[in-house]
Amino acid sequence: MAFKGGPKIQKVMVQPINLIFRYLQSRSRVQVWVYEQVHLRVEGIIIGFDEYMNLVLDEAEEVQIKSGERRKIGRILLKGDNISLIQNVGGEESVGPAM
Repeated sequence: MAFKGGPKIQKVMVQPINLIFRYLQSRSRVQVWVYEQVHLRVEGIIIGFDEYMNLVLDEAEEVQIKSGERRKIGRILLKGDNISLIQNVGGEESVGPAM
């Protein structure tokens, strides 16, 4: 029986810390889901982080999901314990796969 598949593509695991570093390098705007605060998100630009995933966000804003209300909070330190999810919200500044 002949093999009919194309060339096998090997997927590489991306470490979370590497993805955060790419967001930092590209100055992408990110949205952070705050632990146990389902109606609150924090958006900003990552300008620093550490091994505990504590983030320093610049131009940070609190976003109330229900009302869509935004409140500017400036530069903040967000403790890694409070982070549930980090996602890119920049349209054209999106971060592609690592090479």
